[in-house]
Amino acid sequence: MESDYPAWSYFPRNTRPPSWALDLAAATAAAQDQISTAPDDRRGIKSDDVLRALAPSLAELGYAVEASKRSADKIKRPVLFGDNGRPSLSYEIDAFHDEHGIVVEVEAGRGAQSNAVHRDIIRTSLILDARFLALLVPQKYRFTSGVRVETKLAYAATKDQLDAIYASDRLQLPFEGVAVIGY
Repeated sequence: MESDYPAWSYFPRNTRPPSWALDLAAATAAAQDQISTAPDDRRGIKSDDVLRALAPSLAELGYAVEASKRSADKIKRPVLFGDNGRPSLSYEIDAFHDEHGIVVEVEAGRGAQSNAVHRDIIRTSLILDARFLALLVPQKYRFTSGVRVETKLAYAATKDQLDAIYASDRLQLPFEGVAVIGY
């Protein structure tokens, strides 16, 4: 029997998911006990925790992964070049696969509550050599609003957003594909 964890989709919908998307989903499944947001009692998971749990598997798959928040440990990818061919603008990302051109962004609460996914899509569109985008978002994000606990379905909302982008001819993304994984 095939597991339903993690939930994931690949865009555009008329393209067979590449093997790297299957590998990324398998790496996420291997960390399920540490990162799954599906249980109704799990709250407060941070994107850094998710990335740390996935880092060994990502490195094994050939990704360069942010090791810490220290400047030297961050993954920076160029956007613009200035004098003498030096990068004049670079964006920090969570992980990058150089051979396949895959940018990985992991979101948690901010991704569910705000426009982090929009930001990731736009910023990654500008990164040199970014051929694919992998967005990892919580299936469910629980937070306290006043005195009650609320739940945002971040994976479903991200999937709906990408469905709309790819169904419309008004916004053309410069990627060969986008994988969204609900952890």
